[in-house]
This record gives sequence, structure tokens and C-alpha cells, in this order.
Amino acid sequence: MNPIEMFHYTFFTNALLCALLASVLCGMVGTYIVTRRLVFVSGGITHASFGGVGIGVLAGVNPILSAMLFSIACACGVQWLSRKGAVREDSAIAVAWTLGMSVGIICCSLTPGFMSDLSSYLFGSILAVGTGDIILLTVLTMLVGLVFVAFLRVIVLISYDPLFARTRHIHSSLVEYAMMIIISLTIVSILRLVGIVLAMSLLTIPQMTANSLTHSYRRMILLSIVFGWIGCTAGLVLSFLFNIPSGASIILVSVVIYALVRLVTSRIHSIRRIGWRKE
Repeated sequence: MNPIEMFHYTFFTNALLCALLASVLCGMVGTYIVTRRLVFVSGGITHASFGGVGIGVLAGVNPILSAMLFSIACACGVQWLSRKGAVREDSAIAVAWTLGMSVGIICCSLTPGFMSDLSSYLFGSILAVGTGDIILLTVLTMLVGLVFVAFLRVIVLISYDPLFARTRHIHSSLVEYAMMIIISLTIVSILRLVGIVLAMSLLTIPQMTANSLTHSYRRMILLSIVFGWIGCTAGLVLSFLFNIPSGASIILVSVVIYALVRLVTSRIHSIRRIGWRKE
């Protein structure tokens, strides 16, 4: 098939639009996750969201809506327990992780009939996204963009030094809760794209790639968006041409990009060190 013919299909152009929106959204939120060192937390929320999906399937409501509510509850619960000191953060994450997965499995097993779309939540199916997914990503991307524009300095300060933020009379706990809610909404919004199994990768790999090139928060967001968009687009093309799972191909391309960037940057640093020694 001629690669140009792919763009004649509505489902493929919808997938490209969703990929662009997801890249912008994950570029912002993922940068906070990586700099704040919340990768394990995001992984826990991602897997906990399966409980919301199962509840939605069993109750006959939109699984995305129920997954959002369940993920927000788990994220705020983890944040509350860790701040109170009643439970260590890693232990609270483990509880939310296993609770969500167990609730999801139980609810799915109790649901009568065959759930044909369950695999799309687990492994993603970006080529099957519809108008509702585009609207959700558009609204969420705009809202998160406004939050980052209005409160970027506060977000950056809390990302690197939350203790210092408290000394500056910043309500860091309120900001942290708000960011946990945003992380939960972001994770659930990309479930149809890459699935529960791979959602955490889209929030970390492009950001790690960007961090290899810059330590500026703003540039890291911009580069994360670029790398995320390249990974999503190339992964979509590979998925369409070779008939392989779209979510897995997107993450595979993103990992390859990260490896190449790390290889090039490490080589450049080595050459510079050799030059400095000769001088």
C-alpha cells in the first residue's frame, strides 16, 4: 500500500489528531512526573484505573468516566496517606495498584457476555478512536495548558523543591493534589491510545529523551511534545503498514528514539571531554 493512501482514511486522520493532542498533554504532565520523580506513582494510578474500567463495564456506564473517578480517588488517597505519614508512599501505591487491578478483574468476571472492547483499554487501539475521544483530549489539553501557563513557576518550584515552596508560603499540598488529579485524568484520557499496560511509557519516555538534551523545564516540555509526536506518528505508520498493535509500536519507536538520542549525546560528551583534556 502507498503510504500516502493512509491519510485518505478518516480513522487514520483521527488517530493522528489524537496522537498530537496526547503528545501535547503528556508533554506537560509527563515533565512534571519525571522531574517530581512520580513515575512509580503514575504507574500505580495507571493500573488502578482498571478498577474504574471494570466498574463502568459492570454498571453499564461509560468506562472512561468511571475510570477517571476511580483513578482520582486512588491518587488522592495515595497522596493523603503519604502526607499523613500513616503509610509509606510506595506501600500506598502498591495498595492502590493491586486494589484497582483486583476490582477490575472481579467486575469484568461478573459482567455477562463477551467484552469485545476490553482489550482496547488494556493494550490500546488508537486507530479505533472516535469523536468522543478527540473531544475529551481537546478539552483536557486546553485546560491543562491553561493551568501550566498560569502556574508554571509554582509547578516548577514544587517539581524540584517542594520543601522550599512551603517556605515561600505556597500551598504546595493544594498544588500537589491538583497535579495528582491532572495526572489521573491524563492517564485515563490516553487509555484508548496505548492502553493501561503502556500508558506510563508515553508519560515518561519522551520526557526522558528531552531531559537528555536539556535541563530547562520549558524546553523539556517542548521537546517532550516533539518526541512524543514523532514517536506516535511513526508508530501509527508502522502499525498501519505491518498490521501490528498500535500502542506497542508507538512505545517501541519511542524507546528507539530515546536510545538513539542517548547514544548521540553520550558520544558528543565523550568527544568534548577528549577535547578538553587535549587543551
